[in-house]
Amino acid sequence: MQNSKIKVIELFAGVGGFRLGLEKADPELFEVVWGNQWEPSRKAQDAFECYKQNFNTGIHSNEDITTVSNETFVDLEPNLIVGGFPCQDYSVARTLSGEKGIQGKKGVLFWEIKRVIENTQPKYVLLENVDRLLKSPSSRRGRDFAVMLATFRDLDYTVEWRVINAADYGFAQRRRRVFIFAYKNGIAFEHAQNNYSENQIVFKEGFFAKPFQVENEPYRNRITTVTLPTDIVSLSDNFSFGFHTAGYMKNGIVFTTQVIPIEEKPTTLRDILIDESEVDEKFYLSDSIIQKFEFLRGPKKIERKTADGHVYQFSEGGMSPTDDLDKPGRTMLTSEGSTNRSTHIIEVNGRKRFLTPLECERLNGFEDNWTSNMSDRMRYFCMGNALVVGLIERMGKRIEEIEKVNIQTDVQLELSLQS
Repeated sequence: MQNSKIKVIELFAGVGGFRLGLEKADPELFEVVWGNQWEPSRKAQDAFECYKQNFNTGIHSNEDITTVSNETFVDLEPNLIVGGFPCQDYSVARTLSGEKGIQGKKGVLFWEIKRVIENTQPKYVLLENVDRLLKSPSSRRGRDFAVMLATFRDLDYTVEWRVINAADYGFAQRRRRVFIFAYKNGIAFEHAQNNYSENQIVFKEGFFAKPFQVENEPYRNRITTVTLPTDIVSLSDNFSFGFHTAGYMKNGIVFTTQVIPIEEKPTTLRDILIDESEVDEKFYLSDSIIQKFEFLRGPKKIERKTADGHVYQFSEGGMSPTDDLDKPGRTMLTSEGSTNRSTHIIEVNGRKRFLTPLECERLNGFEDNWTSNMSDRMRYFCMGNALVVGLIERMGKRIEEIEKVNIQTDVQLELSLQS
């Protein structure tokens, strides 16, 4: 029992950031039995080929997740489901007959996560998304996240979430993402957490509070509670709520607060740079590209016209012409490496250049040349989509701690039954 592995399904795997982080946490504990990566409407499946190149165990699936049978997931018997999924419209409606409950919009991949959970009932689910998920849609803030929480409630899970800026905890990128950890009601960890108040769970004792420590008090006393409507369709039609950066949901009762991270010394851009002698000349900026960036990164006011003829002033504040090498990098986007305002521009030895794809891998904590199977453009794109591996490594170690609680409880139960 004590040597049992945690069997993992990795959904929307990209180039394998979740898997790499879990394997760094404990390669003997986490066994990814099935990883799915499929890019619709693309002939070249670069991310999948990268995943296949870097991992040699488990099933590598390059197929539309909606076409994978329920039986496939049942047979895998996972204990943990992980994945970074798109931020979409999670509204739901009653089925036409009204007898089979709800249906989500077609093509919304969260419903595929729900389908996998329904068919496998794993102990744990760990998901990642952009932090705007907590506020979407703009027309009724918080509705989408509430639908997700209500879905987990109805599947009999307790949920914690936290918006984490990787740079706050010692990593090289100011990348803010929301992480969602759900665990099955009835497991030993859930029973242990019942000994704590909601406040204690979020600030001290919960899944995120241990590896990502925060101050004892919330920012500006921002603490809110709400009970989710029982009917998820009614919730979808009418509910709105201001979720904060951290929270806990059990049996539909939501506790949410804005936590203040206890910051760790960050890794800087300078720390992740390769030796300048190894930088290909193509990454240095020409005079004309430098001029374009001076415009893009400078302050501006431009008159623009909408399709219906309305004239308005578009204005944008200025930003530094180059990125500070003694600070962590900004959030990397999929447009990294292109002539775009969001692209990192660094100056080394008096010359301005892009970050190389290898340096972008380091910004996310991947091993050097992890994405070397693809073009520079796709390497930038994949790193713009990826997560910070070190965050998942910490979460993996936290799951390992939780598993020890489960195993100890199971052993104690067995002993009590024997006696």
